[in-house]
Amino acid sequence: MKISKSIDFSKALSPEQLVMLQSIEASPAVPNNDCPEFSEAELLQFKRIANERKVNRRKPTVTIRLSPQAFQKAKSLGKGYTSVLSRILEDALDNPDTIKRNL
Repeated sequence: MKISKSIDFSKALSPEQLVMLQSIEASPAVPNNDCPEFSEAELLQFKRIANERKVNRRKPTVTIRLSPQAFQKAKSLGKGYTSVLSRILEDALDNPDTIKRNL
């Protein structure tokens, strides 16, 4: 049986809350069978996978020169315009016609 209570820490604890906290502190921790603890090998595997994904998500910093008009249009998109430029560039590079037209 799961019991969930909330306590407002800005107020002093009531006698009932103190008794409740003391009884919880005295009760043994019971593991949840639906969520068993991971072994050291499993934790290391999760860490390895997380590190691999982190490396794959890392974006390199690149300096490019834009015309003043292109820069103003990009900045007019607002916060996060560099991410929008990245997606536009990806779409353009996936389109052979766009590449041919701009070479």
